Amino acid sequence: MAADKLIIFDTTLRDGEQSPGASMTREEKLRIARQLERLRVDVIEAGFAASSNGDFEAVRSIADAIKESTVCSLARAFDRDISRAAEALKGAASSRIHTFIATSALHMEKKLRMTPDQVYDQARSAVRFARNLVADVEFSPEDGYRSDVDFLCRVLEGVIAEGATTINIPDTVGYAIPELYGNFIKTLRERVPNSDKAIWSVHCHNDLGMAVANSLAGVKIGGARQVECTINGLGERAGNCSLEEVVMAVRTRRDHFGLEVRVDASQIVPASRLVSQTTGFVVQPNKAVVGANAFAHASGIHQDGVLKARDTYEIMRAEDVGWTANKIVLGKLSGRNAFKQRLQELGIELESEAEINAAFAKFKELADRKSEIFDEDIIALVSDESVTPSREHYRLVALSQHSETGERPHAKVTFAAGDEELQAESAGNGPVDASLKAIEARVQSGAEMLLYSVNAITSGSTESQGEVTVRLQHGGRVVNGVGADPDIVVASAKAYLAALNKLHSKAERVAAQG
Repeated sequence: MAADKLIIFDTTLRDGEQSPGASMTREEKLRIARQLERLRVDVIEAGFAASSNGDFEAVRSIADAIKESTVCSLARAFDRDISRAAEALKGAASSRIHTFIATSALHMEKKLRMTPDQVYDQARSAVRFARNLVADVEFSPEDGYRSDVDFLCRVLEGVIAEGATTINIPDTVGYAIPELYGNFIKTLRERVPNSDKAIWSVHCHNDLGMAVANSLAGVKIGGARQVECTINGLGERAGNCSLEEVVMAVRTRRDHFGLEVRVDASQIVPASRLVSQTTGFVVQPNKAVVGANAFAHASGIHQDGVLKARDTYEIMRAEDVGWTANKIVLGKLSGRNAFKQRLQELGIELESEAEINAAFAKFKELADRKSEIFDEDIIALVSDESVTPSREHYRLVALSQHSETGERPHAKVTFAAGDEELQAESAGNGPVDASLKAIEARVQSGAEMLLYSVNAITSGSTESQGEVTVRLQHGGRVVNGVGADPDIVVASAKAYLAALNKLHSKAERVAAQG
């Protein structure tokens, strides 16, 4: 690998999915993977194949579908995990197994209950086993930044000797400081005798708000040539290193970094929107690169300068990262073939003609209520569980509500639960509160609502669909439900039922390396 190339390793579908409530279906993960391929990321970490049958199938589907990026699966340093990963990756044009084991004294003693010698032996054994199954093996020492340097060097030398092609140093708990982290990577590369036999990688969490800065320090000071990151910085706790910020920093400050990235930056905003709408994690307006205000200028002095010469206040062009890609594509007179073609262009592949027909019916219904249909509307529409009702236990059938100044709002909801159709009524503090209370009165899930948020899918019009995210917690599980509709009350009911469906599915997930 040439020294002037920076490898972008996207872990949105694995580490990003570990955000409470951000777990995705196989179809959603495949849709995002196709967008990541259009974005031209080098490596897509598709999941943790051994964690569940659902994740195995998602990794396998992505491996079979993606041709232009390497597809990777995470695996603990166990033969069973590694075998499962290799099996899921069989159909990939280019595959990688990413295996890990903790190396910090704290993790070895408290979590693994293993001695350093046992960890050293298991790390070598895991890489050796993986190397017999695939040619591309990445090794991560979990909590590497807080590990003893002497021991870490010993482990890394050993796994490179066994054939590890990439060495990743995670700041698993977001403890690092840029200068210190960069020098830490540099020290490891200087002290490990065979360090030149592997590509060095950085993986930083954002607990102190420095994931991007730490990652770039690992590249510039430490000589790392792979950055592990996620779209929108999605990830557990405070999130991961943000892909869009790293990519645009390296592109914008090429004078400083002297590196090339393969990424097609014009696909950054579409990727951001897709991940946001799929997971229900709204992008903050002042988020760098992909926030709604990232290229907005409110100050009169700034506006005057930009009008005279854009580069007075803009170091990047909005169109370079995909902001101008949002064009009106369809309307109420558009036919089924045009709709189907737009789905393909957006990377959305419905599995059957019945699903396409159901989605098209939803599209026509929306077009009757909303004169202009944007890409975001289409993504929200096909993300709506009601497009594929056979897969969902709860489905909204009808909703009516009455709200009048001076009177307590009241709602009546009809929804399906399996093969049964239920009706429920309730009063509430507002029409949304009344609708959700009505549903809960019949379902009696006992779930606690952690979050309710509303976001306009497209800006600049009162016709915009409202996208509602509902986050529920029950029995230690946290799930997100997302619903979209021009009527916020209807969107809220859809979101609540979507969250209940995830609780009802009881899909289990296994926490993995950070």
